[in-house]
Amino acid sequence: MSRLISIVYKPESATPNAEGYTRIPLETAKLVAGHGIEGDTKGGGATRHVNIMSRETMNALGTEGFQIQPGQLGEQLIVEGLDVNTLLSGARLQIGEEAIIEIVEPRTGCGKFERYQEKQRQEASGRLGVIGKVVVSGAIALGDVICLAN
Repeated sequence: MSRLISIVYKPESATPNAEGYTRIPLETAKLVAGHGIEGDTKGGGATRHVNIMSRETMNALGTEGFQIQPGQLGEQLIVEGLDVNTLLSGARLQIGEEAIIEIVEPRTGCGKFERYQEKQRQEASGRLGVIGKVVVSGAIALGDVICLAN
């Protein structure tokens, strides 16, 4: 069974972190269609609302020297029991009772990722999770079941 094990976001009130991504942990959040996590300044792009990674992949990256605490790889949601790297564009994930995220594309990393991790993004190629867009709003919480939706 797949579950949501981490939610982090960047609120407007957050103090920028020069050493890594600015992320604040949450136990619950609301996903907003067309935006992402409610109050998250990283959401709202046309198709980039949330970055999702798998805990199992993050653990493997940790053995290679990557920093893998929640938010340190630039993700906002971490799931357990589902390899999101295998999901194709258009696949939909339901988190909790209502929220649905559609997978847009694989994450590839950026210059900020390289600065914060002090590693080249190619070292994590194909393992940085996926970018999703929220297509159905809903509350999410740590421990919520995640399943493929129609």
